[in-house]
Amino acid sequence: MSTRIPVVAQLPRLTTNDVLDALRTAFTELAAGTAVQPPQTVMPLPGGGDVITYQAVIGDAYGVKVSPYLPQLNRSAVVTAWTLVLSTCTGRPLLLCDAHTLTVERTAATSALAVDRLARPDAATLAVIGSGTQARAHLRYARAVRDFTSLRMYGRELVQADAPEGVAVARTAEEAVAGADVVLLCTSAAEPVIDATALAPGTVVTSISTNAPRAHEIAPEALADLEVYGDYRPTVTAAACEMVLAAEQGMWSPEHLRGDLPELLTGGCPLASGERPVFFRSIGLGIEDLAIARLLARP
Repeated sequence: MSTRIPVVAQLPRLTTNDVLDALRTAFTELAAGTAVQPPQTVMPLPGGGDVITYQAVIGDAYGVKVSPYLPQLNRSAVVTAWTLVLSTCTGRPLLLCDAHTLTVERTAATSALAVDRLARPDAATLAVIGSGTQARAHLRYARAVRDFTSLRMYGRELVQADAPEGVAVARTAEEAVAGADVVLLCTSAAEPVIDATALAPGTVVTSISTNAPRAHEIAPEALADLEVYGDYRPTVTAAACEMVLAAEQGMWSPEHLRGDLPELLTGGCPLASGERPVFFRSIGLGIEDLAIARLLARP
């Protein structure tokens, strides 16, 4: 008998609280050992580009996101993503989802969970470096976990008329981060965009992954002067490029990672001391994709 897979071509509007709660639960289950998060895999393509797969298991659901990166001659690369959810009880597919928007939401929400655990309770000034879809999602999720009173954004082509409501446009990245309590890096840069070591002690900086080869938004040598956290300890130090480069050059060791999100949410690692700037690095995890896809698969 054939099985008809529910296909979600466009992500329905989910509330920020729904997404944050789903990810918080997923990472807590990961800490408890009732969820599984293997490393992502990268499959190089013969003609250039690659396909990344992100897998995870939560409860009775297995999920895999397949994300091709397909370079094109004389135009931007094609990047797509699809998430498939299967029942681990019946083996039947539960959902196939166009994961483009899902990826934006889960990435921003993951950064916000880290901000909630690592930023000072009275954090008031937020700086966002980048002005695209990911930057605007990060702004939205960060505002859901802290009552920021000063909001700044920097993008190379961003003008005030195009900025989100209530956000001041900075002329440079340095101007945006000056005096900020939280800095969200949301660029596609393959090299550092700010000097994280120049920030005040206790300032939280988050950074995400991009498709640029060996991309890193802060300098690898900066890690030695920061309190460093990641989304998941077993995978982030092997995939986050500034961590890989710093380790290769003997400037930092994965043993110096202070904690990850499962530990931060369950008291398994120390919180930020306030003595140095704080750096949180996420690489994107299948458990994040599955946590949100499960919301879509609910009856």
